[in-house]
Amino acid sequence: MSTSTPDDPALLAIDGPVATITLNRPAAFNSINLAIARRLEQLAAEVEANEQVRVLVIQGEGRAFCGGGDLQTIGAAAANDTIAPVVGELLQHYHAFIAALRRMPKVVLASVHGSAAGAGLSLAFVADLCIAAEDARFTPAYAKLGVSPDGGGTVGVVAAVGGRRALQIYLAEDSFGAQQACDWGLVAKVAPAAELKAATRELALRLAQNTPAGLAATKALIQRAPVSSIEEQLEAERDAIIDCMHTEEFRTAVKKFTSKSK
Repeated sequence: MSTSTPDDPALLAIDGPVATITLNRPAAFNSINLAIARRLEQLAAEVEANEQVRVLVIQGEGRAFCGGGDLQTIGAAAANDTIAPVVGELLQHYHAFIAALRRMPKVVLASVHGSAAGAGLSLAFVADLCIAAEDARFTPAYAKLGVSPDGGGTVGVVAAVGGRRALQIYLAEDSFGAQQACDWGLVAKVAPAAELKAATRELALRLAQNTPAGLAATKALIQRAPVSSIEEQLEAERDAIIDCMHTEEFRTAVKKFTSKSK
């Protein structure tokens, strides 16, 4: 595993079955530039390859979760007429990070405080689950800039709330709070700001109690469900549960359950 230094744009810490990636550009509200995009791609690959990790928490350092794309970088590219190569390279690395989050056989939990704007909103909701502080604010931002969403936002938001609500969020909402996001099904739990870290840790450990095989299979089945026929999904469910039943964790759990019922 690569080592993180305090000056790195993103940090990785692993504590047993829980890994934590911290966006670490607090002076820039953890906005996404090329350096952090490259670092996030690297860290996600390390977490994906680590068989001991069952849950990945993503959080932000400082006053915000993530303020979105770095407008200094994008503004300079617009001024120099280099948008395609600059933004293309940035999103090549950042989208590789997002793809890894969706693909990896671990649960990804976004822990959001302060602002989650633009790509920060996308990151919060492309994660498998999101927990938010009471004072968190979600700002789509794209419409005001005259652009469309990126960073997997259309994947995560549409999966959670459907196409009609997604259109409302991206085209007709300036911003919304944590409780509204929870009511819409985008946030799993809202916690007092002072208790967010503890609540995140508690939820991460609860998720990590699941067996690796069961966790990975459940995530994969849920992701494929919207695009599979009923026959394909039932076949996938059959294959997945049989695979899970071949694990030692399943055998141990069944023995424990049956011994209690006697």
